[in-house]
Amino acid sequence: MINTENFEFEGAYHIFSHVNGTEVIFREPSNYQFFLEKVEKYILPIADIYAYCLLPNHFHLLLRFKNFNDVNSENEHQFLMKRFSNLLNAYAKAYNKRYNRKGALFLNAVKRKKISDEKYLLKVLHYIHNNPINHGFVNSIDQWRHSSYNSYITPEKESKLDRKEIMRYFDSVEIFRNYHKSIIEYDFLNFE
Repeated sequence: MINTENFEFEGAYHIFSHVNGTEVIFREPSNYQFFLEKVEKYILPIADIYAYCLLPNHFHLLLRFKNFNDVNSENEHQFLMKRFSNLLNAYAKAYNKRYNRKGALFLNAVKRKKISDEKYLLKVLHYIHNNPINHGFVNSIDQWRHSSYNSYITPEKESKLDRKEIMRYFDSVEIFRNYHKSIIEYDFLNFE
């Protein structure tokens, strides 16, 4: 079972959510782009995003929350969670309108797991970027267009990701690539 611990300022988290039922949350390429625009609007002001992967029926984010001195520490979780609620609600409303559907698009809760150390951070990074392979969508990690992996291997392109923080663990882009091609056992609980 995934821990649903409270969000904390300056905490790093693996965050993910699934579609409610058997539908998909991304039907066409423009849906992926629209979702990322909503992430930029609602999540970037409160967090540095290290990685993401959007798949047809779920998504993953790896991020670290910023610190907000003007928010009472007792309200940290509520303040940060509200941004995710706004993100998912905004996307779902637009999606429902576009595809003439009704009802909840996402499962009720945003699942989250706090990152406890650097080793775990790197395993989650590997897991998120390899998710399209693990689900059989592609055979090679760089074939999936809806993840942050390609942003890391083309550092000359502008990005809103905090690539510098992750790349300090890798001496080069080639080492980053080789790490993602390696087989890693995920000895943590299932994220799906």
